[in-house]
Amino acid sequence: MCQHHPECPSADSPDREAAVVMVSHPEQGWSLLCNGVLLFEDTGEILPDGRAIAPRRTLTPA
Repeated sequence: MCQHHPECPSADSPDREAAVVMVSHPEQGWSLLCNGVLLFEDTGEILPDGRAIAPRRTLTPA
């Protein structure tokens, strides 16, 4: 999918979120990356094959 040089990480790569943003809808809380990943502002993802990646939650000290 990616036409960038150097090529962006694939959707299966651990660093897939480093791909270039192709479409951004911050008012709706999501962006489409050039590798086909839908990235949500809560860090959840939907991969091009339909798999969902749960958001990574960080614990904040009380």
